Amino acid sequence: MMPRPLVMFAALLLVGGMGQPGGPSGLLALLGIGGVLLCLRAWPAPALAGIGLAALALMAWAMLLALSVPGPRGADANGLWLALGGWAIFVWCVLDRLALLQRPRPLGLLAPALLGAALLFAWEVLVVGWEVPRVLLPAPHAVGDALAARWHVLWPDFRQTAVAVLAGWAIGSGAGLAVALLADRVDFLRRGLLPLAGLAGAVPIVGIAPIMVMWFGFDWQSKAAVAAVVTFFPMLVNTLAGLAAVDTMQRDLMRTYAAGHGATLMKLRMPSALPFVFNALKINSTLALISAIVAEFFGSPIVGLGFRISAEVARMNVDVVWAAITLAALAGSAFYGLIALVERAFTFWHPSYRSS
Repeated sequence: MMPRPLVMFAALLLVGGMGQPGGPSGLLALLGIGGVLLCLRAWPAPALAGIGLAALALMAWAMLLALSVPGPRGADANGLWLALGGWAIFVWCVLDRLALLQRPRPLGLLAPALLGAALLFAWEVLVVGWEVPRVLLPAPHAVGDALAARWHVLWPDFRQTAVAVLAGWAIGSGAGLAVALLADRVDFLRRGLLPLAGLAGAVPIVGIAPIMVMWFGFDWQSKAAVAAVVTFFPMLVNTLAGLAAVDTMQRDLMRTYAAGHGATLMKLRMPSALPFVFNALKINSTLALISAIVAEFFGSPIVGLGFRISAEVARMNVDVVWAAITLAALAGSAFYGLIALVERAFTFWHPSYRSS
């Protein structure tokens, strides 16, 4: 039996579409009702994957068609917003079924990909349907157009920022790992550095960025220095926590083998700390990107994503600003995913990677 809230929602969809039974609102209402009914039927997950995706695409096409013709907008577009609500419920149900498809791997990735596409589509419909000014929030299609039209400008900006991010991430993470190994051996360093980690984490990027610009100049070196400072202490804290997480019985076993500090570190403690180290590397991948972009606001040559965002905001080219943000987000996600793949290769033995 259909749950009472969905019965009421289907009725609202029908009422919302009766005002224009032959127009886009009526079509959207019928599609929304059909989507809810299709979702409620106990389809197997593989069948609903194909049927549901086709139905979602049809409903999305109908909504875009309704937005492309003259008609009511904003609060007056009752049929459109009710249909969008039905489409959102349908997406939820399809995602719930797709979550069962964990094998093979490509089907397991279908649910997060669909969720991302659904969020972009909802953004498009809401911005266009409510006629939000572009200076406040551009639609995704406007961001894509700006990204394609200004690619010749954004690509040099990205390369400039990427050099600073990679250099700062490598220097900060490497230094944090080395100091953690030293502090693990020397007790007074561990007792002295750990309290400083919390203090350093509270220092704002906007406070150290101008200092680094004065020390290292306006090129990528100063941004790399900011990223190195920001990424140093997360690696230090995570590595020390990983080295300390080794079971006491395992340490006693190494002592029975007459293993010294170096052998115990390399054969037991460091492998056990690898999940902590890779966790710090993934955290630092985003911290380095954010800190480098923020540092470019305080002094940069005429290239860099931070410089581009600052310059285009001053010119009210908000679509270009969002294009730069999109490029940075995609690059940061790809960098994070690459580290996750390397982590899986090195820590395949961890219980989180074992198949159930």
